[in-house]
Amino acid sequence: MNDAGAGGRDRRRRKDKDAAVAVWKEKEVVDGKAVDAGVIILRTSGCSHFHSGGCSMCGYNIESDRSISEADIVKQFGDAMTRLGEVGMVKVYTSGSFLDEREMPAGASSHIVKECADRGARLLIESRPEYITGDSMSRMLAVHDDIELAIGLESANDKVLKHSINKGFTVADYDRAATLMKENGVDLRTYILLKPPFLTEKEAVEDAVATAEHAAPFSYSMSVNAVNVQKGTLVERLWKDWSYRPPWLWSVLEVAGRCAGLGPKLLCDPTGGGTQRGAHNCGECDQVILEGLKAFTSSQQTSRLAKPACSCGDMYSTLLELEGKIVGGTPDLNRFFRR
Repeated sequence: MNDAGAGGRDRRRRKDKDAAVAVWKEKEVVDGKAVDAGVIILRTSGCSHFHSGGCSMCGYNIESDRSISEADIVKQFGDAMTRLGEVGMVKVYTSGSFLDEREMPAGASSHIVKECADRGARLLIESRPEYITGDSMSRMLAVHDDIELAIGLESANDKVLKHSINKGFTVADYDRAATLMKENGVDLRTYILLKPPFLTEKEAVEDAVATAEHAAPFSYSMSVNAVNVQKGTLVERLWKDWSYRPPWLWSVLEVAGRCAGLGPKLLCDPTGGGTQRGAHNCGECDQVILEGLKAFTSSQQTSRLAKPACSCGDMYSTLLELEGKIVGGTPDLNRFFRR
């Protein structure tokens, strides 16, 4: 699950094979300095895991097309880079894994890495751990040495990965890939999912914090991704059936505050925040909290996290006390999160 954010919502293009799904610019802090980052969402043949079941919350494959060719992807990228102009960082997102040659043919991935190297631009890409190998690291690093590779760990609890997310890999798989990246000097960005289905609000917060604590020693940066309800997913079916609510923004604040001092840069800018499909509170305090989260992400200063006085804060506190008793939940959180 990537953190491409809401910036692409109004920038989507028609569904043709030689046009990227979305292209835009945003700011990114690299080594303490704000730079212009170009974001490119490529249309590919789709995530291999999606074709064998997929994750419960991920709807990104709606833009995929199994007839996409290597030449199509190269054309998409070239067109996008022309539109972006001069940037200091390029973020390339696909439906799944940049290092999966079934989704991203070797010729296309090599072209993208070389183009970023020639421009002197830092490159951010994503992959599932099974495609992160010594060979794939060597091939990239032989061309470009300024790469940040993101893995959607989501949860450091194998029960959550299997039963709530259907992630298709284990924490041990992440650990192996993260260790290999560290040995090769490749920066890791770890995605942490806040509130997978079937967890109470309190369980979701504790799971996200435990995941950040597990990922911190491996990670250059960590992105807390609050679930947003995407079309065609299990989460959407649960949401429409009144069986799921996206996380409260109070939960996002709690996780950000508790994880800010772990070491890696912490990113926390909820996609769809303040909407019914995204992380939200009562509507009165949402924007203040979202602006604070954005300011924190840019500055890494916890003083920028806004905690407004709002009556829904009391409602949230009561929910945390009662939710496990009302809807089931796990009486012993320590036992639930023991690995």
